[in-house]
Formats: sequence, C-alpha cells, structure tokens
Amino acid sequence: MTEVVTSGAQAKTPSGWRVAVLGAGAWGTALALAMLRAGHFVRLYARDAETVAAIDRGENPRYLPGIAIEPGIVATNDIAAALSGADCVLAVTPAQSLRAALATAGGHVPNGVPLVLCAKGIERDTGALLSAIAEESLPNNPVAALSGPSFASDVARGLPTAVVVAARNGDLAAELAARFSAENLRCYSSDDLIGVEIGGALKNVFAIAAGAVTGAGLGASAQAAMVTRGFVELRRIGAAFGAKPETLMGLSGLGDLLLTCSSAQSRNFAYGLALGQGKPLAGLPLAEGVPTAGIAARIAAERQIEAPIISAVAAILDGKVTIGQAVTALMTRPLKTETDI
Repeated sequence: MTEVVTSGAQAKTPSGWRVAVLGAGAWGTALALAMLRAGHFVRLYARDAETVAAIDRGENPRYLPGIAIEPGIVATNDIAAALSGADCVLAVTPAQSLRAALATAGGHVPNGVPLVLCAKGIERDTGALLSAIAEESLPNNPVAALSGPSFASDVARGLPTAVVVAARNGDLAAELAARFSAENLRCYSSDDLIGVEIGGALKNVFAIAAGAVTGAGLGASAQAAMVTRGFVELRRIGAAFGAKPETLMGLSGLGDLLLTCSSAQSRNFAYGLALGQGKPLAGLPLAEGVPTAGIAARIAAERQIEAPIISAVAAILDGKVTIGQAVTALMTRPLKTETDI
C-alpha cells in the first residue's frame, strides 16, 4: 500500500520502513537523511515550528548550515503524528534529556517496534546507561544503539561512514544494520549493547581532555599520550560493565575515540580546546562529555577503577584544579608497566 504524504515527501518504498526520528538537531537531521537514502519513509520530529518550516524548505540552518535537505522527509512538531504507525524509532535527543523525551513519547510509540538510541552519554543524576533508561521507560520495545566514528555533517553530505548497530538480540542488530545501510553508510552489527554504549559515552570525556591539551599548547606528544592512556581507562571501565574487549577495539570504541579526539568538528574537542585556551565556554554547542565526566568519575571511584584522566577532567570542569595542576598530577603518578591494566 502506498502512503500519501504532504510537504513533498516521497512515497514509501515497498521494502522501506516507516522510521520516526525524534530530534531534529544536526545528528537527528543527518540520520533522517541517511534513512531516506536507505529507502525508508521518514518522519522527523522537532520541538519547534521554526525548525519544521526550515526543513520543509530544504534546509536546517540552525544545526546544519549550508547543507541541503533532500525532499522526502516529513518534519513535524506533533509527536503523535511522528510516531504513528512507525516500524522503528530513532531517539536522537541529548543523553541528559532522554528520560523526559521518552516520557513524552511513550504513549505514542507502537508496542514491539525497535527503539534505537543515537545519543551518547551516561545519565548524570543516576549513573544509568541510556539503554537502562529506555528499557525502564518503554518495556515493550526492544532497545538498540547506533554509534561509531561519525560527524553529522559527513553523514548529511553522504560521505562514506561506518557505524555499529548493537542490540542484546544479535538477530535484531543484524536486521537493523542491514536496513540502515546505504551506499555511503555501512552498518556493522553487534550483540554487545553495553560495550557500544560505554565506548560512545566515555570517548566524549577524553575528547574534552584532548582539546584541553591542544588548547593549552602542551604539544602533539602529550595529546597522543593522553588519548592512548584514555583508551586504557575506557577498557577498564568497559570490563567492569561486562563489555567485550573486541567491541572497545572496534568502531564504537577506539574508532570513535580517535575521530572525536582529533578534530574541532567534535563538540567535545572544541569545548576542551576553548577550555585550554581560557576562552569563554558559555554559548558553546552542547558537549555531552561535560555531564558525563562527573558521573563517570563517580562510577570509577565507587567501583575502585583506576581512571585518573576521567577524574582529572571532572575536577577541571568543576573548577577544583587547573589544567596545569591536573597535568602535573598525571605526570607524577607512580610508574608502572604499560600493560598493567
């Protein structure tokens, strides 16, 4: 059956799903475009009418300036309309507002359809991973996560990108990965949902550290050391949560860490860069690593996991130490073998 839509939207293809994308920021808009290119009928939910009107005009200047939005995406600020008849839901809201967003959407999400988490972080108040929030909020919907080294502008432009789609059920992960893949978006599947989430959340903290090191002019050698030792901390915390080592070595772990720690396109790196340069932080784009750093440091302390870089980032963000003091403390830690995980 062909579905007739307005706003110039394309008809649903025979093999396509009705995909609801919740959140019309840069990443949500980019994923909506990716789903459209994969042959799906896409509804994109935005909270404000201005963004809806802009997308109807073929642009999203607030979040993706200079990038044309292809016709075919139905934008709406009506959450019920966005979710009506959905075969799959992509939750692309910031980690710290996910619980509230799912509370709003909950009564409209069809039972049984997959909910794919596309944000990265740990809930600041509870220390809960996003999958735990989703499973609590929508117990009748299987939960998955999409993560990996990907900038919204690259995906929106259709540049080659590889990501991971993870779910506890490997068959579901494989089906989602197959349906989401398109010419320039390659999706691998994984049954290590927790490992994929841990990698995505913690890399933001290390990106702030990398940016701060760069901004403070401490040199490329210091940045490389910080990223490498940061990966050791990621592995320690991942192991404590039951993550598979191979997951952390893959796209959603090491791959995302390398991308995010090496470019000012990363909001977290840009935040750290401004921090290191002593520039004002007010008004900078949302950096998920800021709230994640504090809760990650608390989790590491409670579980007696050695995570000095995470703890240092949290202390710097809290104003307890300067970047110079944190670096001195890190450089004077007791020596050990490099492989002592």
